[in-house]
Amino acid sequence: MNVPIRRLMAAVLILFALLVWFTSKWSVFEADDLQAKTENKRPLFEAQQIKRGQILTSDGEVIANSVKEGKNESIQYVRRYPQGSLFGNPIGYSFISQGNSGFEQSENSILTGADNEFTTLLDQIRGQNQEGSDITTTLDAGAQQVAVDQLAGRPGAVVAIEPQTGAVRVMQSTPGYDPNDIPTKISEFNKESSGAPLVNRTIQSTYPPGSTFKVVTAAAALDSGAVSADEPIDSPSPMTFSGVPLSNDFDQSFPGLTMEPALTDSVNTYFAQVGERVGAETLIEYMKRFGFYKDPEVQLPDTQKAPSGIYNSDGKLVDDGFDIARVAIGQGGEEGQIRATATQMAEVAATIANGGKLMKPTLIQQVTDPDGRVSDELDPEVQSDVISEDTASQLAQMMTSVVDEGTAAALRGDLGGVTFAGKTGTAEINIPNDIAQPWFIAFAPVDDPQIAVAATVERCQGCFGGDTAGPIATAVMQELLNE
Repeated sequence: MNVPIRRLMAAVLILFALLVWFTSKWSVFEADDLQAKTENKRPLFEAQQIKRGQILTSDGEVIANSVKEGKNESIQYVRRYPQGSLFGNPIGYSFISQGNSGFEQSENSILTGADNEFTTLLDQIRGQNQEGSDITTTLDAGAQQVAVDQLAGRPGAVVAIEPQTGAVRVMQSTPGYDPNDIPTKISEFNKESSGAPLVNRTIQSTYPPGSTFKVVTAAAALDSGAVSADEPIDSPSPMTFSGVPLSNDFDQSFPGLTMEPALTDSVNTYFAQVGERVGAETLIEYMKRFGFYKDPEVQLPDTQKAPSGIYNSDGKLVDDGFDIARVAIGQGGEEGQIRATATQMAEVAATIANGGKLMKPTLIQQVTDPDGRVSDELDPEVQSDVISEDTASQLAQMMTSVVDEGTAAALRGDLGGVTFAGKTGTAEINIPNDIAQPWFIAFAPVDDPQIAVAATVERCQGCFGGDTAGPIATAVMQELLNE
């Protein structure tokens, strides 16, 4: 064989190899990435030919279903949302032109039946159309409505979790949106003036948690042995930390203060000193045990979740170089400010209620296939062992004192005689204009915790945690406990 022919054959073989490589690359190795691209509408068009499974609440209300339209080969299923805006966040939407979001996106394979390839193949052999499974969520329609009513149109978030199972019973973000309106109003929802209704504030928005974070500081101090509960610490007002004075409410000083009364009255200079004793490394270690510094492990898209943690002025998570004293009381500065989602702070309360164990949060109660068989159901899973049972018991007692005689005493009778534990927080955002971020975290009943909750209202003028966020949280707990 002469040289020109060998060169030609070599060129043909190279071109053939490249053709095989790129074809395999797109169709095999990068098939999942290609399918997930928002520009790729083929999966959505195919999904419209499938009867998508229903999404229901734990109490049987239909959140999402599919309605058949057209005839013969033109038949397609269109998504409808009977509850309107009540579950816009977190359930999301699924439409051909707009794609999907929220729970609809994260659980798409179950809802379309694509998670069971064997059944899908059998359906094709038998000439039957693929059909999705129904998902019963852990969400409670009644309590979700109470959260909406209590927020009363104010931007904010409420999350309620069962401490022993991780079941998310309430995930309410306001302002919300009606998924039925997505095909015609999505551009309007994305306008800056709309108030960002598509943002799930329960898990995408991070806020300074204020004094609710003192519970995390106390947990790290007690569990690590850095500070004991009965150790007296003088807590004058003001005290200087990082060269800047820090005061207590009403400029009160507290000589020889121990941890329970310090948490009961939310004494800043006490917990600032405790934070310095604990140190940044240990505090961050315990924060990570509670779930900070990573996205919450709940069934929502990663792109629609945000990690809680210490952020600098560039919006980056940091683990050193910050004012530990001010972070320890739930605030901070440009070099590092603690910020948390409502989901994360609900997990903090749930961990203490559950004897120091953080359960993996879940939105799925049960999956039922098209033949009516239960193919999956909630199986509680421990996410991390955060603190010892003894530490959790001490914190529960301290948080009960907050409600009995401390900053949340005005809420004491809200559960009709049921004893509950809580912690208020009022993070200062704009002091000259009296704008703050009010918080309340709690769990009930103290002797047999059934529900843990976090509530916050965004940039609220003249508001405090106890009188603004507190009644929201207690109303939601009362609804769930009554059920």
